Amino acid sequence: MAKRIVPCLDVKDGRTVKGVNFVDLRDAGDPVELAWQYSQQGADELVFLDITATYERRKTMVELVKAVARNVNIPFTIGGGINEIADADILLNSGADKISINSAAVRNPELIDQLAKTFGVQFVVIAVDTRCVGNQNLVHLNGGRIATEHETFKWIKEAESRGAGEILLTSMDHDGTKAGFDCGFLKQVNNQIGIPLIASGGAGNQQHFVDVFKDAGVDAALAASVFHYGEILIPDLKQTLKNNQIEVRL
Repeated sequence: MAKRIVPCLDVKDGRTVKGVNFVDLRDAGDPVELAWQYSQQGADELVFLDITATYERRKTMVELVKAVARNVNIPFTIGGGINEIADADILLNSGADKISINSAAVRNPELIDQLAKTFGVQFVVIAVDTRCVGNQNLVHLNGGRIATEHETFKWIKEAESRGAGEILLTSMDHDGTKAGFDCGFLKQVNNQIGIPLIASGGAGNQQHFVDVFKDAGVDAALAASVFHYGEILIPDLKQTLKNNQIEVRL
């Protein structure tokens, strides 16, 4: 299986934003324009996260989702504010190929079962925001604002057992630091699950992508700011990965 490169659009108030450790957000551009650029550059998939939808207790911006969907020809995952089957149905009908849930799944784990049964496991991505607290990795909710008592690995195993088709695992400690992915923890998780794992949090240069694919064996690597600000171009990255004997779609 070819490894996937996945740009992420974190959207707030209709604009793409990016911060460090989930705070100090700054503007990164128009999500529709960025989505089109990434589709043209050869990204394998695109993730769109309405990062304040849950916190603000509202639904994802459907019209913006439709606009993005019209401008891409690659698989497109949408997350943020999805709390029930009807929410997912609207987004899939608006052009999303998969839906991503995080906080709602932790608060109501049966939602994973319901989504998998209704739409199929291939449509269900469980996003997990994790931070090291003491000597444990704990799940965080509402865009990283709320710590839970859920140990990250146990929660991922439960999500898989309930019908998650993929796990999008973001290290909050690494997010936005550009210091590299949390390869040690990603490898630990990847070795013990049977579904694809998307690594997120910490990409700063092309070598970091080489490392996470070689050292952690993940199926996909997600990044935001290095793509948004043109620090890494996807065609260049894919050529580097190929030069390092990592299979990608060119």
